[in-house]
Amino acid sequence: MKKFLAFFAFVLFFVGCGSENSQTKTETKAEQKQVIRLGLSADYPPFEFMDKSNNITGFDVELFNAISKKIGIDVTLHNISFDGLIPALKAGKIDAIMSSMSATAERRASVDFTDPYYATENLFIRKKGTDINETKLSGKAIGVQLGTVQEATANKIEGAKAVPSDSPLTAILALKANKVDLVIVDSSLGYGYLKQNDDLEPFYIEPDGSEGFSIAFDKGKNTELIAKINVALKELKSDGTFENLLKKYDLK
Repeated sequence: MKKFLAFFAFVLFFVGCGSENSQTKTETKAEQKQVIRLGLSADYPPFEFMDKSNNITGFDVELFNAISKKIGIDVTLHNISFDGLIPALKAGKIDAIMSSMSATAERRASVDFTDPYYATENLFIRKKGTDINETKLSGKAIGVQLGTVQEATANKIEGAKAVPSDSPLTAILALKANKVDLVIVDSSLGYGYLKQNDDLEPFYIEPDGSEGFSIAFDKGKNTELIAKINVALKELKSDGTFENLLKKYDLK
C-alpha cells in the first residue's frame, strides 16, 4: 500500500509539473507581441537616414516606434532601396513600408495605406544663374529619385527627360555637376538641401498630386492593424507627441 501511495504521489507530481509547464508556455505565447518587419529607404533625411553610429533613425522611425507602443507591437527595420520597397512587400520579405511614401491611386492598386501623416509638395530646384523656369522645361534633363511621385511628375512634362537616381542626394549631386538641368524633390527634403548648397535655388513649387505620406501594407491583409494605426496616429497628434517630433526634425 505504501509503495502504491508513493507511486501515486510521484505520478501526480509530474502531472502537476506538466500542467504547470503547459500553462507557462501558453502564457508566454500569449504575451508574445506581433513583430512588424518595417521596410524603409534610409537615404531620405530627416524622415529616415543613417546616424553617426550607422543606425537607422529619423522622423518616420520615431513615429512608428511611438505607434508600436500605442498598439502593442514590436518592429524590426529593413533598409531597402525605395524602388524595391513595394516589390519586397508583395514578396513577403517585409510586412509594412514607412519611407516617406506618398499614397497615390497607382500605388493603391497593389497596397493599402493608413491615413496620411504628413503632406508635402514638389519642389523644383535649379542652379543659380540659369534661366530655367516652369515654362521652359521642354528639352531639359530632370533629376529625380527612382520610383517616386517626382519621377512620375517629370515623366509627364512634355519634351523633358526624367533622369532617375537611386537617391535624392545623387540627383542633387548630378545637378551640381551639370549632368541634369534641374531636380524635382519632395519639398520637406529639398529645403534641407538648399540650406547646404548656396549654389542652388528653388524656382517652382506645386502639389505632388498625392494624399500625403502614409504607411503601406500588402493589399487586403491588414485591415484591423491599419485601423489600430489610424487611431494611434490621431492619439499621438492629440497628446503632443507628433508635434514634438515635427519640431525635433525641423519639419514645422
